[in-house]
Amino acid sequence: MEVILRELHSRGHNITVLRSAKSWYIPSNSPIYTSMNVSMLEDEADKNYYNKMLQGVMECRRSLSFKRTFCQQHLITSMLAKGHKILARATATILDDPVFMKKLQDAKFDLMLTDPALTIGVLLGSYLKLLMVYNVRWINTGEGHFTIAPSPVSYVPVSGSELHDQMDFLERTKNMLHYLHSVVEQHFIINPAYSDLFQRHFLPGTDLLSLQRAADIWLLRADFVFEFPRPTMPNVVYIGGGFHCKKARPLPAELEAFMQSSGEHGVVIMSLGTFVSALPREVTEAIAAAFAQLPQKVVWRFLGEKPSSLGNNTLLVDWLPQNDILGHPKTRAFVAHGGTNGMYEAIYHGVPVLGLPLLFDQFDNLLRLKVRGAARVVEAKSLTKEDFLEALKDILETPSYRSNIQHLSLLHRDQPLSPMDTAIFWIEYVIRNKGAAHLQSAGFSLPWYSYFCLDVALLIMALIGVFVWASLILSPVHLNHPVYYWSKGEGDAEKERVYVFVLWQKGVLLPQDVAFKAEEVTKLQSRQQTFVGLSRSNSLERCFFPLMDPGCFEGWLTESKKLEPDLLHIGMHL
Repeated sequence: MEVILRELHSRGHNITVLRSAKSWYIPSNSPIYTSMNVSMLEDEADKNYYNKMLQGVMECRRSLSFKRTFCQQHLITSMLAKGHKILARATATILDDPVFMKKLQDAKFDLMLTDPALTIGVLLGSYLKLLMVYNVRWINTGEGHFTIAPSPVSYVPVSGSELHDQMDFLERTKNMLHYLHSVVEQHFIINPAYSDLFQRHFLPGTDLLSLQRAADIWLLRADFVFEFPRPTMPNVVYIGGGFHCKKARPLPAELEAFMQSSGEHGVVIMSLGTFVSALPREVTEAIAAAFAQLPQKVVWRFLGEKPSSLGNNTLLVDWLPQNDILGHPKTRAFVAHGGTNGMYEAIYHGVPVLGLPLLFDQFDNLLRLKVRGAARVVEAKSLTKEDFLEALKDILETPSYRSNIQHLSLLHRDQPLSPMDTAIFWIEYVIRNKGAAHLQSAGFSLPWYSYFCLDVALLIMALIGVFVWASLILSPVHLNHPVYYWSKGEGDAEKERVYVFVLWQKGVLLPQDVAFKAEEVTKLQSRQQTFVGLSRSNSLERCFFPLMDPGCFEGWLTESKKLEPDLLHIGMHL
């Protein structure tokens, strides 16, 4: 978000940032924006929380492969349940403060730019009736597409499922279960957290999803070079997960000297992101021992107790300029946890990845690069020095990893506009045009049964049922029994011939045969009663009779036993 704010500021926009008074990563004083503190009631986002969750995830990873993703999702659901209750109470505190709300209303903002993963911006912007633009990757239960765009689970993997877009039957079953879990999570865990807030401050019938879907533009931090292809919507604008990526700048002198000292072997970079301060001790020891056996130099962003197996080729740092060091010509591989920013930086600079996923979307992110042949993944739960060293050498020595990710880099950069220019254009587009309602789908206003055309399907099924019923009850009975005919000889055969039929009524054989002479057929035809038609085929006549009461045939009934058996011949089937 900060890079977008800097660009907006450079173009003359006045920016006000609402921040928690206890925020540890959004400064209150900045040359590019004015800040307003809001009360969050509780500050649960301490850095140790993620380390605690890491221990739970590593326990889940010891489960069977089918089960482990559901175990991890349970941990995330618990976090979401707690987080949304905090967000709802914080929003209620803000809306209940008339002085603060009047200050916001008097400011007459043109637009709310927010990340909808934290719902306060969505709720405040909707209450103030502001134009809304999202800078979005995650929302509610998963990736942003699942809230705004059609997402067929037959080939669109649900967030957290660790599946790709080519699924077999078992994988599609798993994906469907993850989708159903997300539906339950949305409607029975997340939505209830806001029910009191909506009753007191919004119109009846308002819910979180309806407010979120009302946004004018979704600036989605995604690129189909990295993501699997899937359906989208007109008001979704792709700015790439790496819209913050840029050409590498010179490194600090000490770090540059270390990079140059690697010679032709180059340097391996390792960073596990902002939140996770330390892996389990046995894992860090295994990693350090494996690094020590490489001819390459290693720069490792590391917080915690120094591993005893650390080699002379490894430099531990508290912080590193990740974008710049990945763009350095000496960088050969990137050992990463799989965070979105790091993955797009690796793609942008064409550096192959050895993944060590720990939390959240990192498993899915690394799977995407692995499927494209640009990464290899190892498990932290069972990592040994031998496994890590083998995987690292594979990344360094197999040319296909580097060639594949460099191809992704070319695709990622080949765009008519930079991601930043795209983002700024659409933000200003919404301001200029007072919104982008013409890009919003009408599908979100439909009830679920209309959206899936279940009412239409029910009507069609009912009509088919009526047609089948009418066909069985009202249609003529077709003679599916052999026709018997008797003739006295070569004379006036047409007059002497006797036709004997076995009648069926509603599928039940009548207890008597029906026989009548040819002239009586003519009599029946003229009376337009039981006779329907008479045709000739190889001197055999075919007669068709509608469903009639057997009483209609009185006077023509003849028992077949009265016919002479030696003159009885079997005709064709009807």
